[in-house]
Amino acid sequence: MRLLIVEDDDRVAAALSSVLGRHGFDIVRARTGARALDLMHTRPDLVLLDLGLPDRDGFEVCGRIRKVSNTPVIMVTARTELSARIHGLYLGADDYIVKPYDLRELIARIHAVVRRSRPDPLAPADGDTAGHAGGSSRADGTATGEGASAGGSAGPGPAGGGADVGRVVETRGLRIHLDSREVTAADDRPVVLTRKEFDLLAELARAPGVVFRREQLISEVWGSSVQSASRTLEVHVASLRAKLGDPYVVQTVRGVGYRLAAAGAPAPPRVQPPPADAADPADPADPAAANPAAKPAAAAGRDDAEAPELAAAAGVKRRRQA
Repeated sequence: MRLLIVEDDDRVAAALSSVLGRHGFDIVRARTGARALDLMHTRPDLVLLDLGLPDRDGFEVCGRIRKVSNTPVIMVTARTELSARIHGLYLGADDYIVKPYDLRELIARIHAVVRRSRPDPLAPADGDTAGHAGGSSRADGTATGEGASAGGSAGPGPAGGGADVGRVVETRGLRIHLDSREVTAADDRPVVLTRKEFDLLAELARAPGVVFRREQLISEVWGSSVQSASRTLEVHVASLRAKLGDPYVVQTVRGVGYRLAAAGAPAPPRVQPPPADAADPADPADPAAANPAAKPAAAAGRDDAEAPELAAAAGVKRRRQA
């Protein structure tokens, strides 16, 4: 998912880009409003727009973006006045968040806004919906994977007809049939999943390659708090990896959450599937996964280490603007 960050303060932009980059976002940065408008041709999935820009007011930039594009815009600013929030929303902003903010809230708002702006891949398919979804693919690999899978009903698919013709996400030889709730492994064998296992896999398949926070997955799949379902999530991830026979397809991102391997990733070599009762295997992409004891510390330190830096940078800018 490509994000355009419009922020003139280098410290704020660097800290924000670092954190969001680790969550799987592709970052494009603009220091001025004029540069932001020029970069709209890259077709970002969402714009994080600061209002205090050096060349023009962020409100003007938002208005001009809205005249040429439906790309979601979240205003990220130190302006706390109610009138500013109302004005921004009337101009076409999709959300408004005030600095300093919690990074977890910002990431949750990003996912929520993008989710509302796109067709739901799990919604019942019809001709109009499928056509709209297929036309919404973007230039970056993640969104193209979603668009291609959503538009798969119009082109040749892995099967010839019936329930198999629909939106299919393919990665590492795995085929996830979102309409029929079926999964086919790289060796063409059907994979039998429980309802919650498929719901978890389908949630990750909404944006292959993008990191989903543990809190987000628990909320979306189980409708529970992190405390009550954290271990349940780990058990379901381990079960998915065992049944799919590929520990790389659902990847652990240390201190953050999980992601589905990027759409179009090549199939793995034929290997013996791990035992069904195996513990959550170490993600080869996660060097610290072999040491489970280090995960809680990493989880606590990743975002917390960045949050003070981002808050401090935002505070300096706010005082300078005042």
